[in-house]
Amino acid sequence: MAAMRSRHETGKTETEIEEEFEQKKQDLQANLQDQLSNTVKTFIETSTQDVVETVEKKIKEREKTGIEDSVRDHLRGFSRTIPSFLMAYGNDTVTLATFDAVIPNPEFLEVTSITLDQFRFLRDGGKYKDAETGEEKEFAGNLFDPVVFDDSVKEFLRLKKKLADYFDEKSIEDIFDYIPPQKTNQIFTPKTMVKKMVDMLETENPGCFDDPDKTFIDLYMKSGLYITEIVKRLYQSERMKEQFPDPKERLRHIFEKQVYGLAPTEIIYHIALSYILGFNEGMEDIKHNFRQLDALPYTKEGTLQEKLDELFG
Repeated sequence: MAAMRSRHETGKTETEIEEEFEQKKQDLQANLQDQLSNTVKTFIETSTQDVVETVEKKIKEREKTGIEDSVRDHLRGFSRTIPSFLMAYGNDTVTLATFDAVIPNPEFLEVTSITLDQFRFLRDGGKYKDAETGEEKEFAGNLFDPVVFDDSVKEFLRLKKKLADYFDEKSIEDIFDYIPPQKTNQIFTPKTMVKKMVDMLETENPGCFDDPDKTFIDLYMKSGLYITEIVKRLYQSERMKEQFPDPKERLRHIFEKQVYGLAPTEIIYHIALSYILGFNEGMEDIKHNFRQLDALPYTKEGTLQEKLDELFG
């Protein structure tokens, strides 16, 4: 009866009505699919944007953290280099305020990985451009405590003076116990090892420290400890004392005629020279045969002897 009523009311056959119903059902399904697709697409786009923004935010946070960590690393690295600089260039006038005035920029950069201008920026502050926004900003600086810094400088220089006399056999320390190893080639051979090296030299060359005509060279000085151990043994030799009774004349002969050394960089040269000649304030008029030169390239080229002849005659 319902089918007959539907046909009567619509004027359509049952088959036509079923086909129309099926079409409407398909249209509804297609419309629903479109709505679902659009919803999913919108969700994906929105979610993707959220994820991208979150990732970008995390990257920026990591970059910020990375920059902060880099600054901290530089500061930690810098603090380890201070004793080296004081050993090479330090004097009673050095403070945080004058630290950058006594050290050459190339050596400062080589050892610390930052320039003197960057050090001044960390110390004094200044204007800088924000890498993200391009906006000019002001950095306050003051990353170093001047009281702590200046007191540390004074303490190191006090120790340097106290331990300067390497002829004092009662001293079991040397100033290099207070200079941390660096990432560069500023790694100092321990005194105990140096003594063993010189012992071996004497074992292989008996009486070498009794001969005023013997010469000794360190082709790659780092601290000067090897040279000072040789100087000590020459100076304390009874045979040398007989030939040079006056202590200063004995030292003069040793430094001017017997010991030679090359240092590969300027800062190492000054460190070694400061240690070798720093035991006595009356050494200013004594000539020496220590030079700044990296012997390695000449060794590789086979021209080292010619270079030594050029330097020392």
